[in-house]
Amino acid sequence: MFLRFPRTSANGSACATGKRVISLFVAGTGLFGSLIGSFLNVVIFRVPAGRSIVSPSSACGGCGRRIRPWDNVPVLSWLVLGGRCRDCKVRISARYPLVELGTAVFFACVAVWVLSGVSTGSTTGLAMAGVLVTLVAFLYLAGVSVSLAMIDLDTHTLPNRIVLPAYPVAAMLLAAAALLAGETGRILGALVGAAALFGVYLLLALAYPAGMGLGDVKLAGVLGLHLGWLGWGELAVGGFAAFLLGGFFALLLVISRKANRKSGIPFGPWMLAGAWLGIFYGEQIANGYLSLFGLAS
Repeated sequence: MFLRFPRTSANGSACATGKRVISLFVAGTGLFGSLIGSFLNVVIFRVPAGRSIVSPSSACGGCGRRIRPWDNVPVLSWLVLGGRCRDCKVRISARYPLVELGTAVFFACVAVWVLSGVSTGSTTGLAMAGVLVTLVAFLYLAGVSVSLAMIDLDTHTLPNRIVLPAYPVAAMLLAAAALLAGETGRILGALVGAAALFGVYLLLALAYPAGMGLGDVKLAGVLGLHLGWLGWGELAVGGFAAFLLGGFFALLLVISRKANRKSGIPFGPWMLAGAWLGIFYGEQIANGYLSLFGLAS
């Protein structure tokens, strides 16, 4: 785990209670994620069209009737209605509940990852506040990741309305988390990470504009903030994995003749997938790689 907290001995009962509290918190975070996923469905549909994500309220695409609150419960309402509108019976895409369920699982995984290094009986209040702010920072990135990945798959764009606000939000949350944890060096790491990934992608975009868009460049800076905040191993793995995963997928498409060298393949989802691989497993992968050369610490 990226955050290190001093631990003290605790009796078995206290440990068991702490684990139950964490389990309930993770479950609650997953439930919250399903609600966010419902909102992200609106973002995914409306942002590329330049529409407001606040109003009007959600309505059926077939009959135009507003969706009732009890028909807007994540996943459950779709199942109860059999995937159709209550009024006109037009089919509702299964992507809506899948986004809701996927976001719920994603949020729960982020919560497990962040809380895995916490000792509930010995972590100070200030340090625990740092953990919670860290959780918020990476849950925000998770929500941004889901919306951008789906939008890029649909439209081959990464809208500024989502990417640009992520810079100040991520910077403030990550800086606050570092200060609360007493690890101010992470702030410099975040800035270096953002500059490094932004610079690499900018050079690639200038060298080959047809293969790399400015949306990718701007997203790279956001991902670099988070990866650099975690550490150099996470930054290296998260940055490189995007090209490895994206290149492998493109090769499969070419081999299966579903695409050719000139086909436009959205790279944003692979940038995000690579970044999250670096976030979750970057330290382990980097240490494993270095150990092959006897360089691991």
